[in-house]
Amino acid sequence: MATDEMTVKARKQPEPKLTGAVHRSRPTLDRRYLPVLGTVVVLVLMLIIGGSRYDNFLSGRVMANLLINNSFLIVVAVGMTFVILTGGIDLSVGAVLALSTCISAWMFVHGWPAYVAIPAAILAGALIGWAVGVMVHVFEIQPFIATLAAMFLARGLCYVIAPESIPITDPTIVKLGTRWDLGGGWAITPSGVIALAVVVVAFVTLHYTRFGRTVYAIGGGEQSARLMGLPVARTKVLVYVISGTCAGLGGLLFAAFSSSGYSLTGVGMELDAIAAVVIGGTLLTGGSGFVLGSVLGVLVLGLIQTIITFEGTLSSWWTKIVIGALLLVFVILQRLLVVRRR
Repeated sequence: MATDEMTVKARKQPEPKLTGAVHRSRPTLDRRYLPVLGTVVVLVLMLIIGGSRYDNFLSGRVMANLLINNSFLIVVAVGMTFVILTGGIDLSVGAVLALSTCISAWMFVHGWPAYVAIPAAILAGALIGWAVGVMVHVFEIQPFIATLAAMFLARGLCYVIAPESIPITDPTIVKLGTRWDLGGGWAITPSGVIALAVVVVAFVTLHYTRFGRTVYAIGGGEQSARLMGLPVARTKVLVYVISGTCAGLGGLLFAAFSSSGYSLTGVGMELDAIAAVVIGGTLLTGGSGFVLGSVLGVLVLGLIQTIITFEGTLSSWWTKIVIGALLLVFVILQRLLVVRRR
C-alpha cells in the first residue's frame, strides 16, 4: 500500500519547467553549394550590368547565341568535371577536340559517309582517354604528365592529318549548325540540343547512379573508396574515357560551328574548360562539385566575351584578364572552404 501511495504522489508532482533560452535548429546552407551560389551571383550581376549598360544585351538573340556559340565548350567542360571530381586533371581535351575536327574533315573530303566519319572522330577521343586512364591508374603516372603526353600526341596527329585547314561541306555537319527559330529572337541549333542532352545525361549519371557516387568517393579519398570495396580502378579509367569522348564530340560540334577542320583548333581550350569547371564550383582537390555548376561557369565565360564585344573599345585580351581574376577569386574561395572544413 505504501508503495502505491508513493507512486500516486509522484504522478501528481508538476512537471519541471524549462528555464533559459530554447535552442531551435536553424536551417543552414550546405558548404558544398557556396561556390555554385557565388557563380550564380556573378552571373546575375553580369546580366544586370550588361542589361543596364548596353541596348539589346538581354535580347533573345544574344542569350541564344550564348548557348549556341559555347555548345562545344559545354560538352568539353562536362567531361572535365568528371575528371576533376576524382582529383585529376585533363590537359589533352583541346588537342583531342582538334583531332576530332581533323579526322572528320579528312574523312569527309575522302568520301567517307557521315555515319562512319562521326563515330570515328568520337572513338578517337575515347581511345586517347582510355590510354590516359590506363597510364594514370595502371602505371601510376601523374594525371598532369599523362594528359600532357596525350596532348602532344593528339596535336601531332592533327598536323599529320590536316596541316592546313580543310573545309567541311557535308550536309550532316552543316545541319548541326542550322539555327531553329523559336520566336522572339530566340533560336537554337542541333549542336545546342546535343550539348543540353549531354548535360542531362551527365547530371543523372553523377547523382543517380553507383558510378557517379564512386566518382565522388574517389575524390573524397581514394584509399577510403578502396576500403569500401568500390570499383576504383574501373572508375578512374572510365572518367578519362568520358572526358576524351566529350572532347571528341565537342570537336564535331566545333566543326559544325566553324565548318572546317584545322590542326590549330582548340589551342588553350583545356584551360577554358578547367576555368569553367572551377568557376562553376568544383573543387580542384576533387570530391565536391556539380555538372550544372560547370555549365554556369561556361555561361560566365561567354558573358565576359559578350560584354567585351558590346564594349567595343576594349581589347579582346581583357577577356583573359577578367577570367584570370575570377579564377583567382574562386580558387581562394575553395581554399577557404577546405580549410574551414578541416
